[in-house]
Amino acid sequence: MKIHEYQGKEILRTFGVPVPRGIPAFTVQEAVEAAQKLGGPVWVVKAQIHAGGRGKGGGVKVAKTIEDVKRIAGEILGMQLVTHQTGPEGQKVRRLYIEDGADIQQEYYLSAVTDRATQKVAFIASSEGGMDIEEVAHATPEKNITVM
Repeated sequence: MKIHEYQGKEILRTFGVPVPRGIPAFTVQEAVEAAQKLGGPVWVVKAQIHAGGRGKGGGVKVAKTIEDVKRIAGEILGMQLVTHQTGPEGQKVRRLYIEDGADIQQEYYLSAVTDRATQKVAFIASSEGGMDIEEVAHATPEKNITVM
């Protein structure tokens, strides 16, 4: 099953996990309205595709004004976002997630994936979350914990 970031965050929120507030948007106007509803002063405009590496591919950008939100949403919606997980054909961005900006002090990584070899769910956690999790996992595997 593939879910978008905003859907995963809604599930986490349902179970009491603190996550930043955000609103999905399917048009530039909806993105602007979402930012206005959230209030300011900073928002993150995030492409919603089923692939990682969105930030490095230009699909995650910080907006400091409503005009920034409008401009960035217009740039990202409809773009063919190419990441290391999409292949060269990329994926078309059809929805955005407008999220409260945050002053990030520390990021963690947590995922639940199906281990095809054992057909069990594997939970992977790392104290080195962020955009380069694949590189961190390869370079410093001791910083990752996997539990099945």
